[in-house]
Amino acid sequence: MAKFKKTASKKTTAKATGSQAEAERLSKSLSESAQQIWLAGVGAFSRAQAEGTKLFEGLVKEGMGLEQTVRKFAGGRAEVVRDAVENRVGQARERATDTWDKLEKVFEERVQRALVKLGVPSREDLNDLSDRVETLTAELRRQGGAPAAKRKPAAKQAAKAPKVARTPAKKVAKRAPRKAKAAAESQDA
Repeated sequence: MAKFKKTASKKTTAKATGSQAEAERLSKSLSESAQQIWLAGVGAFSRAQAEGTKLFEGLVKEGMGLEQTVRKFAGGRAEVVRDAVENRVGQARERATDTWDKLEKVFEERVQRALVKLGVPSREDLNDLSDRVETLTAELRRQGGAPAAKRKPAAKQAAKAPKVARTPAKKVAKRAPRKAKAAAESQDA
């Protein structure tokens, strides 16, 4: 048993020494890698600094070219869009005009119907009446009626004509029930 303890302690020491050497190698390898990464970064920075202005100027030239291309494309598209918008506006204007004309016609028809219901003569009726008056006047002149110079104007004749007293519609409406009541009472009596 004593032999076993001595052999085990020798194996442990050998493992510890091998582990230590391996750790040192790994540490050295890591520090060399870190050093290489650092040097690569410094080199990249130096190159970027030296070539940075060239790179920047190249990027500016590419950007200007791209901007011109985009402007040409956008300008062409803007004309197409402008034409489409003008077309739509024209169509909307035509529709609005048509709708307004229809609305105006409907309004005129309704006003005309209301005037007819109220008994107001239309323009055609007045024109027909005026034509008839002129025809009658011409006929009177032909038959030897009063000369035109001796006749009084129509406005003066209307002013001299006796005025007919007209009772307002409200008063007539109020009187109608009274008369009906009086007539009913006289029949009862």
